Amino acid sequence: MKKNMGGLDRIIRLVVAITVAVLFYLNIIEGTLAYVLLALAGVFVLTSFISFCPLYSIVGLNTCKIKE
Repeated sequence: MKKNMGGLDRIIRLVVAITVAVLFYLNIIEGTLAYVLLALAGVFVLTSFISFCPLYSIVGLNTCKIKE
């Protein structure tokens, strides 16, 4: 897998995932919406750690800086 996520993109995804986790822990979000957002947060964390987003490759987006 070729990296297609830049540093800022990875940080934003981690911040969103942490925010969703905190909102769930504080019972601000609950029910089906909470579980859907937690699943999305899990995907965000996973893609942040591996620096690859499958959706980006389908769309042709690349936020990773290219070294020349």
